[in-house]
Amino acid sequence: MYIKRNYGFWMTFNWSKTPFILGTVYGFVVCAVSYFLKIEIIIPWSPLSVIGIAVAFYLGFKNNVSYDRTWEARKIWGSIVNNSRTFGAALVSFVQGENDNEIKKELIYRHIAWLTALRYQLRLSRPWEHIENRLNGLYAPTVCEAYNSSLDKELEKYISATEIKLLEGKANRATQLLKIQSVRLQELRDKNCFEDFRHMEFHQLITGFYEDQGKSERIKNFPFPRQYASTALWMTLVFAILVPFGMIDIFKNTQGWLFWLCPLMTGLIIWVFFLMEKIGDYSENPFEGTYNDVPITSIARAIEIDLREMINDENIPAPVADENGFLM
Repeated sequence: MYIKRNYGFWMTFNWSKTPFILGTVYGFVVCAVSYFLKIEIIIPWSPLSVIGIAVAFYLGFKNNVSYDRTWEARKIWGSIVNNSRTFGAALVSFVQGENDNEIKKELIYRHIAWLTALRYQLRLSRPWEHIENRLNGLYAPTVCEAYNSSLDKELEKYISATEIKLLEGKANRATQLLKIQSVRLQELRDKNCFEDFRHMEFHQLITGFYEDQGKSERIKNFPFPRQYASTALWMTLVFAILVPFGMIDIFKNTQGWLFWLCPLMTGLIIWVFFLMEKIGDYSENPFEGTYNDVPITSIARAIEIDLREMINDENIPAPVADENGFLM
């Protein structure tokens, strides 16, 4: 997530300059052929503008749906924040008896382990995501989650080696951690660390965590329907191909150098439409780890800080710092 007031113009342009460059070159070739060879292949601007309006409406629809996916993901993780704080406060208040401080720390650490496993799973790449850009570090911050290589090392900070062993080979480690947490809560109830009513409160919170995890996985694992995404791209491309022929219709009666504004205006119009398409494209997948995503790493760290402060823990980590204005 970008946290400064605005993206700079040159930052935006550098991110999306390819359509402008190619569009300007393409417009120059078409205009040069028309000017020097006296071949007038003209499309009246009036019908072309109708196509442009249709494409703009379609891109607006795509961007609205993409934004809804990102905003829903943020609301889900807002729910995780609230439920996690409630879970921590309930543990501190409800758990009692012998070694209660150690038990509280164990349960809170296991919850942080669940957050860690969940965010690692949500950072896994999907075929429809911008895998090449992420791998090349192009317009993407350094994402700390590398599922296969470092998850176990992260989990070692919070849960025992025995529990990590239980997670080996599991397709969904976050789900299994919540199950282990639920079993442990039942064991503590059997030891009368808290009463039935409070045990049911804990179970409702575990249910809420499962629901939030499932909602996150729904967004992660179900892409923006490809028929809509593909149609938006191809419609924009078709419109871009036709633009210079409409520009010739407008500039054909200009004198001298003014005619050569035609390629520049062609490139500018093509850039604007492809920029709209690209913004929607990069907003579809709010967990892939690029600049416009939900900062789940930062959110998870904030939850960890809150929970560990509740039990007066030591060596609490600092909040995640932004990287050139980008928060993971």
